[in-house]
Amino acid sequence: QVQLVESGGGSVQAGGSLTLSCRASGPSGVHMCMGWFRQAPGKEREVVAAIDGSRRYAVEDSVEGRFNIDRDNAKNTMVMQMSSLKPEETAVYYCAATRAALFRGGTYCLRAEYTYWGQGTQVTVSS
Repeated sequence: QVQLVESGGGSVQAGGSLTLSCRASGPSGVHMCMGWFRQAPGKEREVVAAIDGSRRYAVEDSVEGRFNIDRDNAKNTMVMQMSSLKPEETAVYYCAATRAALFRGGTYCLRAEYTYWGQGTQVTVSS
């Protein structure tokens, strides 16, 4: 069983930046897609960004140019750097992982179904 723990959430003003981190433990490794999702109040959970084991990644159009994702396979960690944050991006952000071949690509990981989930970390963007 893979365990995922997010950190780095908090409050920021519109236009500000935050970096979220996710640490995986248990039988994880490079043969996994990892992704970030978010769920705003009253809305469905949506994917934000995802990365494969070879560090190829993809992000949703709404965050293109503002969010970056990367992972450190040696440390079993993933980060997402968020900039130019908007109030409507206030949400609980979740780290997720699922087993996948090493070179599946970011787009594949963006659309994959995820098996393992963290507890989430709150991001609040004030106007």
